[in-house]
Amino acid sequence: MENVLDWEWFIKKFEALSKIDLKAYKRPQMERRINSFMRSVNAPDYKSFVDLLNSDKAVYRRFLDHITINVSEFFRNANHWEVLEKEIIPLLLKERSSLKVWSAGCSTGEEPYSLAIMFKEKGFPLSGNILATDLDSEVLEKAGMGIYSNKVVQGLSPEQLKKYFENQGSYYQAKDELKKMISFQKHDLLRDLFPRDYDLILCRNVVIYFTEESKFKLYQRFSNSLRSGGVLFIGSTEQIFQARELNLKSIATFFYQKY
Repeated sequence: MENVLDWEWFIKKFEALSKIDLKAYKRPQMERRINSFMRSVNAPDYKSFVDLLNSDKAVYRRFLDHITINVSEFFRNANHWEVLEKEIIPLLLKERSSLKVWSAGCSTGEEPYSLAIMFKEKGFPLSGNILATDLDSEVLEKAGMGIYSNKVVQGLSPEQLKKYFENQGSYYQAKDELKKMISFQKHDLLRDLFPRDYDLILCRNVVIYFTEESKFKLYQRFSNSLRSGGVLFIGSTEQIFQARELNLKSIATFFYQKY
């Protein structure tokens, strides 16, 4: 009989339920997050927890939010966005008349909307829509609606808010001109095929709990998705230690160019 207290048993059951492979994540950190959530819903063991996830959609939804860490903000780490605007994009445009851009792991959409605002304000030419992807269907639905609380939009200037968002009192909603610049699509970074020939890929604060093996595979896939000279923009807590093996070189802190 299967041991219902066993981690391996749980991750198999959870993958069957959610299609999320927890083996790709660092076990100690993920186990702590899961156990703390189990305590919060009074689940004494993995068997009862799996039963609860199957029977209670609200708990399942909260649990997904808990482990996928859907936290974002507009122009997160503003100094890095300044480097993107003043150094990286002008560098890319020396070789291309327009740029193909992908925001991977976009969560509730603040990052791709920030990109859209930057490209619109600075007159940077886009090749098609900004591709914005995430594993989580519900956060993608929220992103597509473009509705944000007054607190969430604090990273935007009053001028940007007025120009690109409708003030609805207790929240702001992105205007259609901004929404039309972005294509939101469901995509699993660990399972699905990657799109190709991108000039700029952003994957920021997504891999923090991944194992080193999973990170390497992911960065390899991003490298393959970039055209020669394209740039990968990663998160402020991340670093690619084996960049040369991936045909990447650091051109600024958190920016890697494919050679």
